[in-house]
Formats: sequence, C-alpha cells, structure tokens
Amino acid sequence: MKSTRISAAAALGAFALTGFPALADNHSDMDPVAAVEAEADRTARVAQQLWDFAELGYLESRTTALMQAELEAEGFRMESGIAEIPTAFVAEWGEGGPVIAILAEMDALPGINQSAEPTRDPVEGKGAGHACGHNLFGAGSLTAAIAVKNWLEATGTPGRIRLYGTPAEEGGSGKVYMTRAGMFDDVDIAIHWHSDDENSAAARTSLANRSAKFRFTGVSAHAAGAPERGRSALDGAEAMNMMANMMHEHIPQDARMHYVITSGGNAPNVVPDFAESFYYVRHPDPEGVEEIWARLEDAARGAAMGTGTTVEWEIIHGNNPLLVNETLAKVMHEKLTQVGGVNYNAEERAWAEQLQESLGDAAKPLESASEIAPYDTSLGYGSTDVGDVSWATPTVGVRTATWVPGTSAHSWQAVAASGHSIGIKGTQVAAKAMTLMAVELFTNPQLRAEAKAEFDEARGPDYVYKSLLGDRAPPLDYRQ
Repeated sequence: MKSTRISAAAALGAFALTGFPALADNHSDMDPVAAVEAEADRTARVAQQLWDFAELGYLESRTTALMQAELEAEGFRMESGIAEIPTAFVAEWGEGGPVIAILAEMDALPGINQSAEPTRDPVEGKGAGHACGHNLFGAGSLTAAIAVKNWLEATGTPGRIRLYGTPAEEGGSGKVYMTRAGMFDDVDIAIHWHSDDENSAAARTSLANRSAKFRFTGVSAHAAGAPERGRSALDGAEAMNMMANMMHEHIPQDARMHYVITSGGNAPNVVPDFAESFYYVRHPDPEGVEEIWARLEDAARGAAMGTGTTVEWEIIHGNNPLLVNETLAKVMHEKLTQVGGVNYNAEERAWAEQLQESLGDAAKPLESASEIAPYDTSLGYGSTDVGDVSWATPTVGVRTATWVPGTSAHSWQAVAASGHSIGIKGTQVAAKAMTLMAVELFTNPQLRAEAKAEFDEARGPDYVYKSLLGDRAPPLDYRQ
C-alpha cells in the first residue's frame, strides 16, 4: 500500500486568494482570508492526524485532545466533557457580544476504510474511516475559529467566537444532547459546514430521523437434535425485517427506513437465543417519524408474538430537521462565491481522473469542483444533529468540494479524498467562507437582527423544543 501525503504548500498550490475588498469603517485592514491562509500548515496537519485517528462516535479521545490542545495554545478558554459527553467541548475567545459559534464534527464511520490512493486499497487492521469527511470538518472549523479570533484581536472588535467540538454525529446525536443541555442558548448565530463533491450554500433542509436497536430474545437448542425446544431470536428479527420491508410500500414518498442485522447467531446448528437489528426511520417532519415509528414498534411486537420470542428496543439517536434561515444562507452564498471553488493542479487532476474510473456514470466533470452551485432551496434526504442546533439558534451552513465530483458520502472514495490534498483544498474554501461569514456577523447588527426575526417567525410564538431521543443519556457505548 502506497501513501499519498502532500505538504500544505503543495496542497494549496496557487490557491491563495487576493484582491478582497478591505473591511469598512474602523475594523483595520486585516484581511480575514489571509488569516485563514496563515493557518494552512496547521489545517493540513490536523486534518491528516484526524484522518489517521479515524475514531468512532463518543470514542474520539485522541481527536478531541488534539483539537483542544491546538485551541488552548491560541488562548481559547476551554470547557470539556460538556452535556455528559467526555469528548465534547466548547472553546471560547473574546469578551462581550455577539456570540458566534462554529461547529466542529470529529467522528469516523465503522466498517469502511481506505488509504489516500485513487483505487480501492483498504488499510489492513483499520476498522473505520472518515467516509463523511469529519476530519476535514474538524480541521476546517478549527482553522476558521482561530482565524476569526486573530481578526477579533487585531481589530479590537467586541464579541466572542466559540468552537463547539461535537462528537458522534454519525448516529450518536452528540449535538442533540448539547442542545438539550442548553449549550446554545446564548449563541447569536451558529455556523457549520460539510464535505461534499460540490460547493454550495443552498438553503437545503434535512430529514428528521430516529434510530433504535431492536433486541430479540429466544431459547437456544440443538437445531437438529431438539428443534422443538428452541425459539429462534433470529426468526423474530427476520420476521420484523420482513414486515418492515412490506411497510416500505406504504410510507410517504419522502420517508426513508433502513436497517442492518447487527447480531444473528454464531453457528447454524444452534438455535440463536439473541438477535438484534439496528433501524433508522426518516421523514421531513418529526411527526412523520413518530407515526412511522409507532408502526415499526408494532411490527416488532408482532414478530416476537409470532415467533415465541420477546423483544425490547433502545432508542439510540434522533435528530430534528434543519430549520433553514434564508437570511443567513443568502449571505453565505455571497461569501462562498467571493472565495471561489477548488482548482486542481496537474497531479491532483490525474489522481481525480483515476478515482473517477470507479464512479462509473456518477462521475461529474472535474471542472465543477471550481464552480459554485446556484443558490436555491431544497429538501436534502440526509439527516444531521445540526438540525437540533438550528431550532435553538439561527444557523447557517456551507458545503465545499472536498471530494472528487461524483463521489458519494460514506464511500471509500470519500475516505481517500478526505486524506488527500484535494480534501485540504476544499477545507480551505470552507474555512474562508465561514471566516468571512463570521466577520460579517460581528460587524453587521442588522443582519443578525433580520436572521433572528426570521428564526422567531419560523419557530412560532409557542415553540417548545422537543428532541426525538427523549430523556435518555448519551449512548457512549453505541459503537463498542
């Protein structure tokens, strides 16, 4: 297995941006984009280290330690282990208001890994990988927070910049517990970003979702010598899965439901006394999730009754949909357009072309990585715990081309690019767009007021926050 590692300087190439207009009034001539570029080596180094760590949800011990150490060295005040989550943290710099938050995800995905090569090349002994680019998410947000801090310090602008280290986005809902604990109650605006195969600040909402592990218990017996004595827990799980698959025909068009069998027995000649299926249910509206969920629970009860087994379930996570704030999204689109997209050098282009051979018809023109997608509003079919944050404070996001055009999230191709200079370039775009957005928010009280007015109107006067995971404690062992 070869390793492709490129220095920050080579990764950025001729990527430096110039010609940005100077900030108006008395906010100094410090260019916030230059503040991001000054952190390029740190961005590349941290992204690579997090990619190497590839730690799963709530187990991100080295990841959180590295990020906190970088921020402490820059003078941020740290609060660790927040919301009963050992790896969650808040880092803050500045005094007074407004308070602008930047979210930083950090967890990897289990069961998929890849080197930084453009052909399939699993890393032996590594059971996880950054197939959703959260190593870039963490590094880019870290860079933006430090760049904003440096700008605040240089200009003497009042306000506080916060970086929220948010674990376990992939099915662990870390931000939901942080929201439930009131960690965003005094935040004026929250900013986030994500890896993608395009550059976009579209006002894209998401699906609400909930997951649970359904656990069937039966009676073990010799499958040939005494089958009448057994009650197969696997039969219970499979009966539930069959009924859930039939339900697919009778749920709304925009709903989603999927599962894996996480335990089904150990030997064919032993009637399994335990089996487990892990389910996700998604819908654009939380009430839609609740309605489908009630039917899924009935399917579990019926499957247990019909197979002579028992069943119980544990809700693992639940996310509300993103509450889009168009006031903020339109400004973020302007900032992203100002920064521009990702331009490949010759080596990166050759690497990307080789990777695209594995994408088939999904591949898109490489030139699209340098373009900014038109602003629009749409429904996204993914889910994210940023959704819960967006119901606590006005929130805005951006996506950048950290992956080769045509790449799907949660794929080995995404892991490869997340460990390559292409991923670093996309991360720099995100960090610059977020930094420009934060500067705008610190210096534009009218924008903050308009965003808050839209937020209040969208929530309504009688809004009361409700999480889709109830009052359970964080499932710190859900990946163990």
